[in-house]
Amino acid sequence: MNPAHLHLIFNHVPIVGSFFALVLLGVGLLRRNETLTRAGLVAVLAAAILCIPAQLTGEGAEEVIEDRLNISHHLIHEHEEAAELGFMALELTGALALFGLLLLGRRSPKATLVAGLTLAGAVVSFGLLAQAGNLGGEISHPEVRTVKAE
Repeated sequence: MNPAHLHLIFNHVPIVGSFFALVLLGVGLLRRNETLTRAGLVAVLAAAILCIPAQLTGEGAEEVIEDRLNISHHLIHEHEEAAELGFMALELTGALALFGLLLLGRRSPKATLVAGLTLAGAVVSFGLLAQAGNLGGEISHPEVRTVKAE
């Protein structure tokens, strides 16, 4: 198993995890159910933690494929930039989720506000990570490209 293989294994978890977390958190907030809200915040935090291996294996994956024929350095760069942005967004959202969990534990009236902000961050994070994943797929899957690689 090489670094590219590891990256492919790890990179799906934050995308799917952030989507699952935002749905769970959204349902919890919509139903005003503290248990579901808490579970959603934990899921956001877990997605943020599980995003770290995907980010850490990116450079190694790049080294494995960058010199292969028909691999676009432009697409690699675009994927890397998008992934860094998605990573930062999810890590910040994870920190917000942790803060929300602390507020819930203290029965703070601001816990719902922080959970709502976390939900917004999870939506943004999912969108950014989904875009990064799509760009990553374009690197070695020309059938999903919408435009020609440079």
